[in-house]
Amino acid sequence: MSKSLVIFDMSSPRSPFTVGIFDSGVGGLSVLRAIRALRQDVNIHFVADQAHVPYGSRPLEQVREFATGITNYLLKEGADLVVAACNAASAAALHSLREDFPQIPFVGMEPAVKPAANLSSSGTVGVLATPATFQGKLYASVMERFAANVQVLTSTCSGLVQSIEAGDLDGTATRSILEEALNPMLEAGADSIVLGCTHYPFVIPLIKSIVGTGVEIIDPSPAVARQVDRLLNEKTPDTEVPRPSGRVQFCTTGSPAKLSELSPVLIGESHPVHALRWEGGKLLHT
Repeated sequence: MSKSLVIFDMSSPRSPFTVGIFDSGVGGLSVLRAIRALRQDVNIHFVADQAHVPYGSRPLEQVREFATGITNYLLKEGADLVVAACNAASAAALHSLREDFPQIPFVGMEPAVKPAANLSSSGTVGVLATPATFQGKLYASVMERFAANVQVLTSTCSGLVQSIEAGDLDGTATRSILEEALNPMLEAGADSIVLGCTHYPFVIPLIKSIVGTGVEIIDPSPAVARQVDRLLNEKTPDTEVPRPSGRVQFCTTGSPAKLSELSPVLIGESHPVHALRWEGGKLLHT
């Protein structure tokens, strides 16, 4: 597969960085929000592959193909750094993406088992994630490195991504999914809950209403944003010249109207949304 790279001069304050972010759906907006909180000066090109949401129930090889196609698109659009703002895509493709595109830094997601284990007093933590995340080598590596001294309980929260994609953040059906996942963890003594899907931070208020006080909810998005900031700072010269605000562009392989409607609800921001389509394994503007 041909992988053409577009590298920009990142030394000028008049030419901000472009950060490409992708997810199967709106979950990546939780990472975008965290990045925007640290770096208003970067351009952000966000791709939601809503034609294929959710990735979490798909075979890893298929998710890898989607991730490669989106990365090729983002690089052609001028991305200087790519964030796989999807745990399933990170589990399936992060290693291969770094091998296939060595000139570009990638930042991915991994379940935050380490901080959960460090914070836990009971020695029992819960992880909410999709099947693809639990099947990936990345999760196995995290467990081997950080979970030796804790009991880790897991749930795939079937249907939760779809509920969030539909904008149901606190309805009866969404609560039922979370109660089914969380109540057994609470009964087993879990005192830290890891959000292993980027969609899940949007239901943190509902999760807190179920677990009550004394249970830590761990959202990895701020840590991912700090890693993005660190990588960008490595390429930023020391300068007192103010940097201008960057632009934000949303793209979706689903319905632009639905993404336009949902983004203000989820992150309090509205940006232009462009339609994309898949053709022969490539993303094209419609």
